[in-house]
Amino acid sequence: MNRPSQLPQPLLAVLAARFGERLSTSAAVREHHGKDESSHAPMPPDAVIFARSTEEVAAAVGLCHEYKVPVIAFGTGTSLEGHLLAVHGGLSIDLSQMNRVLAIRPEDLDATVEAGVTRKALNAALHDTGLFFPIDPGADASLGGMAATRASGTNAVRYGTMRENTFGATVVLPDGRVIRTGTRARKSSAGYDLTRLFVGSEGTLGIITELTVRLHPLPEAIASAVCAFPDIAAAVDTVIQTIQLGIPVARIELLDALSITAINRYSKTSLRETPTLFFELHGSPAGVAEQTETLQALAAEHGGMDFEWADRPEDRSRLWQARHDAYYACLNLQPGARSITTDVCVPISRLADCIAATRADLEASGLVAPLLGHVGDGNFHMLILVQPGDAAMLDKAQAFAQRLAERAIAMDGTCTGEHGIGLGKRKYMPLEHGDGALSVMRAIKQAIDPDNLMNPGKVLPD
Repeated sequence: MNRPSQLPQPLLAVLAARFGERLSTSAAVREHHGKDESSHAPMPPDAVIFARSTEEVAAAVGLCHEYKVPVIAFGTGTSLEGHLLAVHGGLSIDLSQMNRVLAIRPEDLDATVEAGVTRKALNAALHDTGLFFPIDPGADASLGGMAATRASGTNAVRYGTMRENTFGATVVLPDGRVIRTGTRARKSSAGYDLTRLFVGSEGTLGIITELTVRLHPLPEAIASAVCAFPDIAAAVDTVIQTIQLGIPVARIELLDALSITAINRYSKTSLRETPTLFFELHGSPAGVAEQTETLQALAAEHGGMDFEWADRPEDRSRLWQARHDAYYACLNLQPGARSITTDVCVPISRLADCIAATRADLEASGLVAPLLGHVGDGNFHMLILVQPGDAAMLDKAQAFAQRLAERAIAMDGTCTGEHGIGLGKRKYMPLEHGDGALSVMRAIKQAIDPDNLMNPGKVLPD
């Protein structure tokens, strides 16, 4: 890690003149910008700049294009598939100082923000407007990073993902040009949908510096609940029937017994240590009351136990904070372990089959891997715990993750519901999309980034 920067000296000189102290080649700064929450080994960039405007990003990208130097965007570093690792070195552009909420338009239910604004910061800015931004991946990620990875999270079953909640974006292209995609209109038939092209592109086609997002009215009434089940099958059957009956849940999360054990230890809760569903309902007081009765009756039919509602805001916050802390809670099950974290998503009708086959595979493998997920849309995660340095266990974990991805794809699902492809899942792209679709993706990449400078080594297989 102590190697000197490999950037051309003329480029470093120009960047230093433009950015001053906001250009860094220090080992500590580069190391920080060369790792995320994934299990991949750090791959630091050669230098980091801290940009404060679209114009600065465009200038830096234009210079890197001139010198044929790779560029990687950095938000908050919370990605899970090695998205921001500098595989080929290059320049990391940190967008965290681009943190202004540019406009809030309550009458149109939208807001325009810079890419470094986090979801919590946006919701704080929306205080007293009667509106909120619902996409909640757990971490306080930047909205630019959330758009780049097409993030979703616990509220996706009701409010959708970043794809459905991004109207338009300002994007810096690989040669430094700046374009604006989309409008604030609720629908359009005008040409190719460039906004959706960049949302989910993981920084491989350009850098999103501003975006306009959809806002939603705060519900009149919110009720959260937790319910334990005798086994995973009963919990999953409850989920499937809830969705098929059209009960408008905002969140429905599954945690297996091991995850609940971890949460009890970490968050000092006292939940029954069996498979558990977390629910949340949004709507009018009368609607939430009616849905509550229906949901409780449905859970009871499947052996639901300890069904407990949380109506007070502080109780709801405590419940969902415990859910959001599940990742760190599970790591604490084996001190010193790291997690090979993976996720898949399948059609809701195949969820029970996929989870059952995955649990059988897990038992046969001898691995320790808590299961949790946003099962209302068929998405679940496995946190495979591995001790650093145990090469045999790491190989076993990676083989298990590969079988899980292949299993989901075989069920007409996807190898990732929300984490993205990054470095770790490129090998599944041909299996999921086929050679024809993959060739179209390559053609798009070649047309926009012919020199392969934007976050190279991600998404598309070599």
